[in-house]
Amino acid sequence: MTSPTVDVHAHLLVPGAEALVPDEPELAAARAVEARAAGPASARVNREQIAALGPALTSLEHRLAWMDRAGLDVQLVSPMPIHHTWAGPDLAARYAAAVNDGVLAHCAAAPERLVGLGTTPLQHPDLAVEVLRSAIAAGLRGVEISTFVAGPDGTRRELDDPALAPFWAAASESEAVVFVHPWGCTLAERLDVGYLSNSVGNPVETTVALSRLVHGGVLEAAPGVRVLAAHGGGFFPYGTARQDHAWHARPGDRAAAAPPSAALRRIWFDALVYTPEALRYLVAVAGADRVALGTDHPFDMGVDDPLARLDAAGLPAADRDAIAGGTAAALGLLPTACDTTTRSSA
Repeated sequence: MTSPTVDVHAHLLVPGAEALVPDEPELAAARAVEARAAGPASARVNREQIAALGPALTSLEHRLAWMDRAGLDVQLVSPMPIHHTWAGPDLAARYAAAVNDGVLAHCAAAPERLVGLGTTPLQHPDLAVEVLRSAIAAGLRGVEISTFVAGPDGTRRELDDPALAPFWAAASESEAVVFVHPWGCTLAERLDVGYLSNSVGNPVETTVALSRLVHGGVLEAAPGVRVLAAHGGGFFPYGTARQDHAWHARPGDRAAAAPPSAALRRIWFDALVYTPEALRYLVAVAGADRVALGTDHPFDMGVDDPLARLDAAGLPAADRDAIAGGTAAALGLLPTACDTTTRSSA
């Protein structure tokens, strides 16, 4: 293959940004909600994991060494998906600026290996547009967002809320990558055992978010936006047949402009689906040109052997090469300084 190998799903913690929020009472309240939703055992393991992952989440040397071991030439670096949507406009602007500056600095230290995504405060739609445009102008390839927006007043907006239309229009205009990545689940305490808050909650959240984008007409209204879905798109690629049936059976109740499965060719997905069978199905319904490697580095729900898992799927060579790096290249996720000859035999 001629394209570098690319991981489109990996995280960075920016300590300077988190230092802006520790004394805010809303942060303590948000963490209490998260802990109740996770359950005592999962909340404890989560705290232990974050404490142990410090270098992996912050150190450039650790990241590059890990990439080398995993056979990855390039990584798309996303912030920790903790957007602190409880923050008011002033704090939200300062927090987003600190996160985005931190991602840019981290990637600038290895410009031939790393590209970045930023964050933007969707709880303040006008500010979100301003921050998105600044992020793109500074060199970030787009932004990471959550699957819903819990505002500072306690309300919740879905991603197709009309108030967010200016954000989607700006993302479309700039052809930004918008990485949809869940943080927390609205099913709350129903998933408070056995890490269901993540193993079930995350894919449920992504499924709902993508479905709202489809049925809310966002993809048609913002054709230039490049929606990238974490965790293989959750359950969305595997459940569109039922949505399609409803679309055909209930013409008086349609919201989507076309059968929902048509959106599988309008969205990009990471390949973090764990088994060869699941990856083969994702490729079958979406196309290899819509799937890219994703590791979720450095978290425990991630994988350390993305290329071995890709090869285990036994895909045709062209599909394998697209997922390994070609899809990411077509999305514009290669560094400007990327040497396309590195690790060409990976």
